[in-house]
Formats: sequence, C-alpha cells, structure tokens
Amino acid sequence: MNKIVPLRIIEIKAIAFDEDSERSSLGVFLNNEKLKKISVFTGSSMKNNKSIIEKLTALWALNESGLGGFLHVFNSPFTGLIVGGVSILLISLIAYYAKNKWQAILKALVIVLIIKMAVSPYSPFGAYVAVSFQAVLGAILFSNFSWKGATIMVLGMVTFLESALQKLLILTIVYGTNLWEAIDIYGAWVQKKLDFVSETSTTSVLVTTYLLVYGICGILAGIFIKNTIKIISNKKETDFYLHLETDKLDKKTKKVAFKTKVIWVWLGTVAVMVLAFSIFGGPLLGWQKAIYIVLRSFLILMLWYLVIGPFLLKVVQKYLRKKESKYQEDIANAMDLFPYFRQIIAFTWKDTKHLKGYTRFQYFMANSISNCIHFKVPSE
Repeated sequence: MNKIVPLRIIEIKAIAFDEDSERSSLGVFLNNEKLKKISVFTGSSMKNNKSIIEKLTALWALNESGLGGFLHVFNSPFTGLIVGGVSILLISLIAYYAKNKWQAILKALVIVLIIKMAVSPYSPFGAYVAVSFQAVLGAILFSNFSWKGATIMVLGMVTFLESALQKLLILTIVYGTNLWEAIDIYGAWVQKKLDFVSETSTTSVLVTTYLLVYGICGILAGIFIKNTIKIISNKKETDFYLHLETDKLDKKTKKVAFKTKVIWVWLGTVAVMVLAFSIFGGPLLGWQKAIYIVLRSFLILMLWYLVIGPFLLKVVQKYLRKKESKYQEDIANAMDLFPYFRQIIAFTWKDTKHLKGYTRFQYFMANSISNCIHFKVPSE
C-alpha cells in the first residue's frame, strides 16, 4: 500500500531545499570574495617585500663598495667591524622579508659582488671571500632557524671570528713564525722591566685576547642587530620622500688606495720586527734574521699581489660576468639608488641629533634603513 505524503509537507521541504541552496551559493560567493581579497593582499605584500629586498640589496652593495653610506657619516677607524656589522644587519633583514631566504640572500650576494667588482675593481680577493662567507653562513642559518632566537648572535660571532682568523693567517703566511718570535721578544723585555715572569707566551695572550674581543664584539653586534630589526619591523610602513640636492647626486667619496695601505702596514710591521731582532736578538743573528724577514715578506707580497691574487680575482670576475647579463636590470636599479641613499643617510644622521650616544646610533641605523627601503623617487 503506497503511503500518501501531504502536498503541504512537500512544499515546505522544497522551500527549505531552495533556502539551503541559496545559503550555500551565498557562502561560496562570500568565500570567493574573501579569497580574492586575500589573494590581492598577498600579491601586494609580496610585491612590496620584493621592492624592500631590492633596496636592501642596494644598501648592502653601497656598504661593501665603499662609496659612502654609513662609513662616510662615521668616518671611523674601525672600518672592518662596521662594514661587517652593517652587512650582517642587511643580510638578516633580507632573510626577514624574504619567503625563500636561501634564494634571496644568494641572489643579493651575486648582485653585491658584481657591483663591488664594477666600482672597486682592485678590491683584494680576501674581500670577496669575507662577503661570500657572511652571506652563505647567513643563508644556511636563516633557512633553518628563526631570527628571533640566537641565530643572529651566532652569525655575528662566527663572521667576526672568521675575519680575525683571516688576518692572523695572512700575517703568519707573509711574515712567518718570526713575527710571533718578535712579539715574544718584546713581551720578555717588558716582563723583565716590570720584574714579572710568566710561563705563558706574549703571543698566546695577545692572540687569545684578540680573538676573544672579536668574538664578544660579534655577539654584541648580533644583539644590536636583533633590536634594530625589531625597531624597523614595528615602524609604520609609510612611503618616505626627501627633497634631494641634485648637485650632490654624483659626488664620490675619496678613498685611500688599498695597495698604499698595504705598503704602509708592511713597512711598519717589518720595522717593528727588525728592531726586535737587531736590538734584542744579538748583533749578528739579529741582523741576519732582520734581512731574512724583509726579503721573505717582500717576495711573498709580490707573489700574492702580482701572481696569485690577480689570478684568483680573474676567476671570480669571470664567474660574475657570466651572471651580469642575468641581473643587469637589478644592478642598474641598485646603482641608481646609491646617490639617493647617501643623502637619506646623511639626512637621518642630522635628524637624530636630539638623541645621544648608543640610542642615537641605534635609531640612526634603524631609521636610515627604514627610510631607504620605503623611499620613493618623486616621479613614482
């Protein structure tokens, strides 16, 4: 026997089905609208981050090529420490803004090295090694660990120690163990004068202290960088405009030639060692060692700067020239920003004059970078 369903019930079910369908359709429509908004927001954010990374790369290249920037403001004798610290800060910021940290840092590294090669063609091979070491170590660390932990401190400490060890290695290669013997002779003479005897050699004390200072400086630089990133990330992202003086855009910073510095350092080191052996090492043996040191160090320096150095530099430059065409637009854009960034940094230094000491230094660095990455050319 067939069950008769009242017509009214069928109508109610039909109406309910239609309402559910409408709700379902409305839900799909709203979800689609949300997805569109999220997609537009994500695309805008990615585009903004790409622009920020490009400007950070330009700042890094400006810092490494020695055409002014932060060093021009400070005019500090601690060039290596400041350049290294600023480079670590910029590498850390690239990692902070990049989705693919490894790819972004290595791309920035290639662009920085190409610009360095173009504007400072006589930079020593060691300078390329130091920059590459910082970038590769940074890429490895930031690809595996968060910047919020001790990652930046580790990066700072290891890169600073690498710089210190590189200098000690070069000194040992050029001057041999005679350099450390000369230092020990001076140390023994000072101890004798002070009536103080120690079994620990002067060389061991100096080298340990030197490495310890660099290591601590690296950790402190890491803490400073971490705090600076927090200041930059908490700042409101607004476009920065500055009326630039066009007559200063092509101004170049005067630099002392690297080879001139090397000659002066060599003469000073040789003089110190010759005095040590000739005065404290006995009349005959002292002068023999002194002549040996002069000839040895001179020949090694000539071999390095005339044969080995240029050869290694050509290998690096050959590799970079192959990459140049690939990043031609990025390189041109970065170099076009140099004169603007120099003036922004000078402006920010004056703008933070109401602050004092460490606070001024930190906010100067944070505000300079923030102003540079949000800078818009008036025509944009």
